[in-house]
Amino acid sequence: MLPPAAIACEVREGRQCVRLSGHWTLAALPPSLAALEARLCELAATPVDWDLSGVARLDSAGALLLWRAWGRRWPEVVAVPEAHCLVLMRAESVPPPLPPVAGRRPPLLVAGRAALIVGSHLRDLVALAGQLLLDLVWLFANPRQLPLREFSATLYKSGARALPVTALVGFLIGVVVSYLSSLQLKLFGAEVFIVNILGMSIIRELGPVLVAVLVAGRSGSAMTAQIGVMRVTEEIDALATMGVSRSLRLVLPKVAALALAMPLLVVWCSAAGIVGGLVAANLQLDLSWGFFIETLPRVVPLPNLWIGLAKGLVFGLLIGLVACHFGLRVKPNTESLSTMTTSSVVSSITIVILADAVFAILTRNVGLPL
Repeated sequence: MLPPAAIACEVREGRQCVRLSGHWTLAALPPSLAALEARLCELAATPVDWDLSGVARLDSAGALLLWRAWGRRWPEVVAVPEAHCLVLMRAESVPPPLPPVAGRRPPLLVAGRAALIVGSHLRDLVALAGQLLLDLVWLFANPRQLPLREFSATLYKSGARALPVTALVGFLIGVVVSYLSSLQLKLFGAEVFIVNILGMSIIRELGPVLVAVLVAGRSGSAMTAQIGVMRVTEEIDALATMGVSRSLRLVLPKVAALALAMPLLVVWCSAAGIVGGLVAANLQLDLSWGFFIETLPRVVPLPNLWIGLAKGLVFGLLIGLVACHFGLRVKPNTESLSTMTTSSVVSSITIVILADAVFAILTRNVGLPL
C-alpha cells in the first residue's frame, strides 16, 4: 500500500514551515479532496515556508492540488526537488477554470451558439446524403453488393408492421374531420361539399403528414436507437475494422426502405381516412355511399394523389436521413443515446412540417378542381 499524503507543520529558524511527505499521486490521495484542499488553502493563507523534499512521488493530480492551494502562484520560500519542479511547472500551464456566468447569457451568444449547432447538423446531413449518392453510384457498378437483406428487413419493420396503426389513425381522423365538418355544413345547407373537404384534406395534406409523424415516432426512433446502440457497443467501429461501409450497410437500406414504404403507407392511410369519412358522412348527413364514391374523383383530381405520393417519398427520405444522422452522432454513453433519440423524433417532425409547407407553396395551383 502506498504511503498516503501527509502534512506536518514545524518551526525552522524562527519561521513556520509546512513539510509535505508521502505519495501525492491520484492513487494515494484520499477519495474526498475537499478536506485536504481546505487544509492546504488554510496554510497557504499565512506566510509559511514549504518543503516538498519528503514527497516520494508527485503526479499531475497532486501538483494541480498544490498549485490551486497556493493561489496559482509560487510561494515566497519553497524547497522542491528538480523532478517535482517539472511536474509543478506543467500544472502551472493549466489554464484556470472559467468563472460562472452570472445571470442570463447575452442573446447574441445564445443565437450564435444555436447557429453553430444547426450549421454542424446541416453539414453532417449534407455529407451523409452525398455519401449515399456515392454508394448508389458504386452499387450500379457492383449490383451483387446490394444490401437486399437489410433493405427487406427495414421494409418489413417500417412498412408492413405499420399498416394497422396507420389504418386505425387514418380511419379515426376521417371520422373526426367528417363529423366536425358536417356540423358546419348543415348550417348552410351545403352537405354535399363534405366530399370536397374530405378528399382534398385527407389525400393531399392529412394523409402524408399523419403517416410521416407516425413513422418518425415509430420507425425513425427505432433506427436512431439501433445505430446508437451499435455506437455504444462499438459494433460500428468493428465494421470499420473489417472494411465494411457503415453507410452502405446501415444507412442506405434504411433510407431506401423508408422512401419506398412511405408512399404506400400514404395511400393506405388516405384510403382508411376516406372510408372513415364516408361512414361518418353516411351516419351524420345520410349521404349515400354511391354518391360519395361517384363524386370523389370529380371534386378531387388525380394530381392531388400524385402530390400525396411525392410528399410520402420526400418525407421518407428526410426521416431516414435524420434518424441515421442522429444515430451516428451518439456518443458511447446511455445519456447520449436517449438524448439523440429524442432529438431525432423532434427534428424529423419539424423537418416534415417545413417540407410540407414548401410543398403547399410550390403546388398551390396544382390539383384544384375545375
